[in-house]
Amino acid sequence: MIDEISRRKREMRRVAASISPSRDRGGRYRKVIVTGKGGVGKTTLTAILARLSHQAGRSVLAVDEDPQQNLGFSLGFPQEEAGNLLSLTKRFEYIKEKVGVSPGEGYGQAYILNPDVSDVVDRFGIELEPGLSLLVMGGVEQASSGCLCPENALLESVIRYIRVRDDEMIFLDTQAGLEHFGRAIAGGFGQAVIVAESSYNSLSVAADAARLAKQLQIAVIHLVINKCRNENDKVKGKKIIDPSLFNTIRFLPFDPLVWDTEPDISPLLTNQSPFMENVQLLHRDIMKFSTEL
Repeated sequence: MIDEISRRKREMRRVAASISPSRDRGGRYRKVIVTGKGGVGKTTLTAILARLSHQAGRSVLAVDEDPQQNLGFSLGFPQEEAGNLLSLTKRFEYIKEKVGVSPGEGYGQAYILNPDVSDVVDRFGIELEPGLSLLVMGGVEQASSGCLCPENALLESVIRYIRVRDDEMIFLDTQAGLEHFGRAIAGGFGQAVIVAESSYNSLSVAADAARLAKQLQIAVIHLVINKCRNENDKVKGKKIIDPSLFNTIRFLPFDPLVWDTEPDISPLLTNQSPFMENVQLLHRDIMKFSTEL
């Protein structure tokens, strides 16, 4: 019993050291979480921002936390090889190796709350190009498989780990809604990009997300109002939003090419449309904060 208590104390000290702010040295501002309601275009935007950062010479890790797992396809991963995009939540042997319990077996069993996952990118990261990698986390989708604790313990440890990687830009594409904030997924990230449309409901959700981000001490919050059809959408958005909640606000006009080419964003990168011009301004904002803070 005493040995077990000592082991747990050592484990807690290891985790505390790994997430200590003193180790971050400003790198948290290179960690960007992208969130929003479903269907607002956050995955497309995440992929474009990752590609633009890579084109700017930065090493980039794109992390897909959305259960739909479309970020890889947006970044150019072949759709015909979809079977190779196995998320961490489906890698049952890795979960058992790290947590000590397989999915569906966690109820009533002891398991490791803070497993060492420092090998996760090396083992399961997919190098799309030199300097641009994808990590598919996935999400816990069904409650019928039993206790979900092993999967959650693994995912939260992965998030803690990627927050302390100092040598790259990290873009995390989250699942739709605000639930990930409740699971402390967003804590420790330096910048948040909140994507919305110009409707009252969408902008209300964006405001709630901004308040939660501030509670999590995310220092820089960008609002993106996507799919603006005309100037009236911009005027409407400006009337609804509270600008004090955000460091920057960008309006992205509706672009039919986004719809025509999705999920692949590569045609957008060579198209100097008003949409891309405004995304590039957003990217400039993100890069500015990532280097100045």
